[in-house]
Amino acid sequence: MSRSLIRSWLRSTPPAASLLQLRHLRSEATLEALAKAAEEKPPVIALYNYPSFSGAYSALFTQLFHSHLRLPCLILPFSSVIPFRVICFDHRKSTLAKVPSAEDCPMNVKYHVDVARSSSRAVYDYFSRQLECTKSPGENDVASNLLNSNDQVRIEELMDYLEDGDLLKWSLPDIRAFNIGISEWRSKLNCITNPHMYEQLTEMSAKELITKGNSQLSTRKDAAKKFLLKAFKLRLGRGFFGECLGVRADSNPDLSDEIGNELSKGAYGGGGSPRSSSFIIRMDEYNHWRSVNISS
Repeated sequence: MSRSLIRSWLRSTPPAASLLQLRHLRSEATLEALAKAAEEKPPVIALYNYPSFSGAYSALFTQLFHSHLRLPCLILPFSSVIPFRVICFDHRKSTLAKVPSAEDCPMNVKYHVDVARSSSRAVYDYFSRQLECTKSPGENDVASNLLNSNDQVRIEELMDYLEDGDLLKWSLPDIRAFNIGISEWRSKLNCITNPHMYEQLTEMSAKELITKGNSQLSTRKDAAKKFLLKAFKLRLGRGFFGECLGVRADSNPDLSDEIGNELSKGAYGGGGSPRSSSFIIRMDEYNHWRSVNISS
């Protein structure tokens, strides 16, 4: 099947359910992979949310499961899911309201929505159970696990951190540092354009990502402190609404959170999102606001 025919097929294929929004293939490389699959006819096509770490790890566990069983499987970053048989995993509460009732759900679509677990955790558990069911009596348990013993503890710890962010708990130690440390990998989560994605995901360590994130946080904090020397006091509403501190940081808008935290701790005993904030404003808007609201 040529890529032009694939595009034509995708445009003409009707949706299987009202809640499924048609997703488009993201690259020529993905189209080429799908065209090749049309010739080889793999029995399984898996689609994952991109660029999402839960999606990428879900793709990893899908790949590991089918590799264990030596089954061909085509894995693609978000494309059209129609008219394939689809098993959907999601952890977002907003998805629950969109899932149709059993009688309205198409026969080729099955949903697993669990708001208490991230989708990557759900996929990991799902394929672990499926692999367990394929074991022969007396088969070596270690050899047939989804992850080997060297990787399992480390990846499960990393999934704990991903889940803590996905479910908006933000309760684990150093969760902010973890998210900063892992953020640069987001652009590498396309398994078609990055053929080493599965290997990279398997080698990731929450501890290493936290160390990297803390280093970046320290650098950002030191840079923000330099701006405190240029801080000035603003009277809000000519003093009627109190006062606040501000700095001009036109060349470093990405430091607005750190600068806001440092300003609040230095003047009003604040710190952290609940008691301090910052925002970005254009200089012409700022100068106009000063001329109208601040007395000389």
